[in-house]
Amino acid sequence: MRKIITIAREFGAGGGEIGRRVAKELGIEYYDKDIILRTALADPKLTPEEVRKWDERVPQTFGFAQSLFDFYNKPLDEQLWQAQMDAIREMASHESCVIVGRNSEYILKEFDHCLRVFAHAGFQWRVNRMAGKMPGVPLEQVASDVRQADKARKKSCEHYTKTRYRDAANYDLCINTEKLGIDRAVKFVLEAAENL
Repeated sequence: MRKIITIAREFGAGGGEIGRRVAKELGIEYYDKDIILRTALADPKLTPEEVRKWDERVPQTFGFAQSLFDFYNKPLDEQLWQAQMDAIREMASHESCVIVGRNSEYILKEFDHCLRVFAHAGFQWRVNRMAGKMPGVPLEQVASDVRQADKARKKSCEHYTKTRYRDAANYDLCINTEKLGIDRAVKFVLEAAENL
């Protein structure tokens, strides 16, 4: 039976690393930024550049002017969201995989064989962790980047899914990587995935 693991995360909490390690341990595919290409391929009207630009963000729509001059076409944000949903559901329907971000826990909410994980940690811990990965970048800039990424993910989640970002009710397993560490987080996800 297929195993699907989705990992939502706060920026810098280590969700991507957890996802890569879990996928490797289980011998299944890992998807993160590669969803960008699959999303673009799912809708021939979208380019990889458009999808990349608005990845995990809410695009600015053209509003009233677009509705007047482009009545029969969906706004860009709706096209992106639909293409992303199609790509993620297609992957989850055909193979075991780990999918990081992109509101995949919501997109796959009807899938019974899916473990929904949320990785989080304290703000300063995440800033320090990211600063270690970005040598030479001032700490204030790293903190600003963390805030901006969190804000964009929150806005994307709430806009597209109409659910609250960071709400534990949306997940099967919430992991505080600051308290548990990445190694134990990987272990917990693997243990939880055993019974999928």
